[in-house]
Amino acid sequence: MEPWLAAHLPVLDLALDAVRAVQRAAARAVRGAGSPGSGGSDAAVPGGPPDPARVAVGFASDRVLALDGRPVQGFAELSGFFRTADGWVRTHANYPHHRARLTALVGLPDDVSRPAFAERLATLPAQELEDRAADIGAIVACVRTEREWRASPPGRAAASGPLVRTEVRGAEARPEEHPRARTGERSGATGAAPLAGVRVLDLTRVIAGPVATRTLALLGADVLRVDPPVPAEIGWQHLDTGQGKRSTVLDLRDARDHRTAQDLLDGADVLVTGYRPGAVEALGLRVPPGTVTGRVSAWGDAGPWAARRGFDSIVQAASGIALLEGRDGAPGALPAQALDHASGYLLAAGVVDALTLRDGDGLGRDVAVSLARTAAWLLDLPGRDPHHPAAAGPPDGATVTHGSVTTARPVLPGHDDYPRPAHPWGTDAPGWLPAGRGTAGRGTAGRD
Repeated sequence: MEPWLAAHLPVLDLALDAVRAVQRAAARAVRGAGSPGSGGSDAAVPGGPPDPARVAVGFASDRVLALDGRPVQGFAELSGFFRTADGWVRTHANYPHHRARLTALVGLPDDVSRPAFAERLATLPAQELEDRAADIGAIVACVRTEREWRASPPGRAAASGPLVRTEVRGAEARPEEHPRARTGERSGATGAAPLAGVRVLDLTRVIAGPVATRTLALLGADVLRVDPPVPAEIGWQHLDTGQGKRSTVLDLRDARDHRTAQDLLDGADVLVTGYRPGAVEALGLRVPPGTVTGRVSAWGDAGPWAARRGFDSIVQAASGIALLEGRDGAPGALPAQALDHASGYLLAAGVVDALTLRDGDGLGRDVAVSLARTAAWLLDLPGRDPHHPAAAGPPDGATVTHGSVTTARPVLPGHDDYPRPAHPWGTDAPGWLPAGRGTAGRGTAGRD
């Protein structure tokens, strides 16, 4: 176990497997395999095996992120574990609207202090808090045991199906209906940049989705992230996961911005979202035939929690991971947002494979992962270590600094740094780069 990810559960094994999935998909893309996952798809991958230390630090990137040499605070004041009248809950209130819903849930003013908030929660039942939160869009999860989660309807749903679900979409459509779906439209693809010429529209936030699209950019794609103006993205979070991409702001409630977003989608090869099932359709966007879609959700497409909000920390609490990682009956957490990062790399691998298949048949595909399914994978892995040592500090050379920002290096072998640091959030034009001007070959980070 790499000491940087020391934990009860085999987090490093999860991390390495997720990174290898991207490497194998990239190798299949270079070879142009017609059926990813078969016929020698696990042959030697470019760049060699991933470095465990580099992967460990990459998965815990928020712990090494520094602005002007100062670390960031990963969780807001009202995010975390709280005792209740009969157990524990975990809350998430990093975004202002989540905090507002959370304080409204328990009848407290929005500027309440953490001690006062904790005092109120200590008088309320955990299950009541979780149920009422779901009703109003606040984010609260009961801290369950692993056995309780596995026996529950949402736990059983989370453990079912493949880690990466891929379905053909629009098989009845003609490939010429989406000209970018035809074989040979991409040019300049190489082993180092197998996605050169690919356009990715990124409608994601937080960690898992941005990790997926950052990986696609690292493989050569032109990635344009689109956010609404409100709520603004958390500044440090964008710096941690926005490398290699461009970032723009569009208000889809505005007719003109909505048309711009649809035009961007019409010209994209890939749409990646981090919304719950049905959210893209609710935005009024039409996905063209031949487009590959990738989506990460908290709880998956099926089961009673499919429509619920959730984050890595919340899934850890609900699934039993928090109690496994705790001590003396109090819940704890993995040494990284490992469910987020692993799900991001799995989604990137699935998107790359879907593009490889599209080059053969011109058909679009829907690719989906969920944090809860990744959690089930982690819980099923062998190699638990309940007596693990304390997590160590990062190894030398695992970070890179550009200007005032220090971040983790890429986890993919053969990439010592990202094509460029994260652009300031929302400062790019809402358009695609001209052909041949993707992220590949645009110079090393800090010189673009």
